[in-house]
Amino acid sequence: MSGTRIALLAAFPFPAPLGSQHYCAEQAGALARAGAHVTLFCYARGEGSIPDGIRVIRTPRSLSPRALRAGPSPGKPPADLALAATFLRRSRAEDFDAVLAHNAEAAAIALAVRAVGGPPVVYVAHALLGCELDAWAPGWLAGTARSGGALADRWLASRADAVVALCDAAAAALRPHARGPIAVLPPGHRAELPPTHEQKRRVCARAGVAPGAFALYTGNVDRYQELPVLAAAARSTPELPVLVATHGDARFETPHVRCVRVTPEEARVLAHTCSLSLVTRRRPGGFPIKLLQYMEAGCAIVACEAIAHGLTHDRDAWLVSRDAGPDAFARALRTLNRDPGRRARLGRGARATLAAHHDWSSLAPRTLALADEARGCPPAPRALATRSPSP
Repeated sequence: MSGTRIALLAAFPFPAPLGSQHYCAEQAGALARAGAHVTLFCYARGEGSIPDGIRVIRTPRSLSPRALRAGPSPGKPPADLALAATFLRRSRAEDFDAVLAHNAEAAAIALAVRAVGGPPVVYVAHALLGCELDAWAPGWLAGTARSGGALADRWLASRADAVVALCDAAAAALRPHARGPIAVLPPGHRAELPPTHEQKRRVCARAGVAPGAFALYTGNVDRYQELPVLAAAARSTPELPVLVATHGDARFETPHVRCVRVTPEEARVLAHTCSLSLVTRRRPGGFPIKLLQYMEAGCAIVACEAIAHGLTHDRDAWLVSRDAGPDAFARALRTLNRDPGRRARLGRGARATLAAHHDWSSLAPRTLALADEARGCPPAPRALATRSPSP
């Protein structure tokens, strides 16, 4: 599979300090190291460095959203049309073996190009729209958003030549509708040198926390992260300061949670310095990239079992049920805050799980093998598939 020509289609700004962009960048770099020729198509705007060995083709800057933030926006439709035109033009000039379409918008674009002779489409399902789309809709539209999202999930799976699911929950939801192969391939992670003592001291001082004496959430503060659950849990555990470290302009301020704006590098330092790390998101179907950062840092993780793919309660994380409320998270915080030995054991388990299941050197060849399978999948019929494929 060395020399495979892969297009990565990313319907978002790139690079950017967001989980989807980080995953896409890591995957692109890993595929290049595995011998593939990788071309990434994305919006014009971005913030950060491009992985070595990756060719990037961007849409016109005038048609790209100005904001890096995830989620629907008025600038998205023209940006996606520009991305479709850019990809169609280049796919006619270059003979790509397959396209890895990152998220639902990119998959819809890739399938449209596939219909006029484009390359086979591997849908990289970052999330289940049926579980997440209502987070971006007003309350009165929530039910419609969930139904429409579930329909989109089924349609994309039924049309794509292959699907990458980031977790078992996504695979279980999409498999009955898929006409091609599905592989559960969680995001990979490349370990870096741990931060120095001086870096830890400096970043903690700027964040206003004491090293080793705070609980941490890192990432965006959008609605689907369910941070009010974190705030309510923090109110019940005043003995443990809770810090939200976010990269964007949006903030999450409550009397019981401290919020600071940080760079991705500072967020990583804080993960190596906290006593506990938190993920309060409960919607299944994706894989929070922050989990990998927490696992690398070897800090004890408190998360919902619905999103903690590959983690086991009291072995490499402290997991609560999907319907758990603030009380369950507060109990976890209190229990682990009083038991440093258990925290250390969970941290060691998390590092071991990271090494065993998130190594790009094994995930990249499996991704290329799936792309090769997609090349052998016959074109989808024009009508929506109505039956499950044979096993």
